[in-house]
Amino acid sequence: MMKSDDNASIDVESSAESKGKAPLIGNGKEKPNKLKKIMGVVDFVLRLAAIIAALAAAATMGTSDETATFFTQVFRIEASYDDVPTFTFLVIAMSIVAGYLVLSLMFSVITIIRPNFAIARILLFIFDIVVLALATASAAAAAAIVYLAHNGNRNTNWQAICQQFGHFCQKVSGAVVTSFVAVVLLMLLVLLSGFNFILKKK
Repeated sequence: MMKSDDNASIDVESSAESKGKAPLIGNGKEKPNKLKKIMGVVDFVLRLAAIIAALAAAATMGTSDETATFFTQVFRIEASYDDVPTFTFLVIAMSIVAGYLVLSLMFSVITIIRPNFAIARILLFIFDIVVLALATASAAAAAAIVYLAHNGNRNTNWQAICQQFGHFCQKVSGAVVTSFVAVVLLMLLVLLSGFNFILKKK
């Protein structure tokens, strides 16, 4: 009789221990999923901010034009973004970036709903890198032209035009700054995706 009691007590203790350990295993699985969902929300917010920055850069550059008069309004010279291919490239590139980011919002929502859906994250990671390269190239090229517009280049006899076209230079400079804001946000998106892959491996 004593043996059966001992066996019963051992079974009760083992079942109690197994019940006590079960929640610990469940919490370990839930924490990465919660972290992935938080990262998915951050990813969505960053994409919204990047859309605003890219659209602002394209709109500001696309509406930059000014007409200056010389010699008592006899000569009129107009400065517009489409006179400079680099500025046109910035408008097109930022429009493409904004369009891609709008389409990517759907995949970003999927990563929030299904944190372990790897295909969506891989696609976003790949296309984010491509769009980041496009945005960086356009912003850097436009920044070089804006620098010449402000300072000129004596070695090549390029004159600064911002003294005559102050409003034009102000708008293109703002467009370049805003485009670099979009570049920084895209860099954060790529870094966030990379951290997510590291978290998945762990």
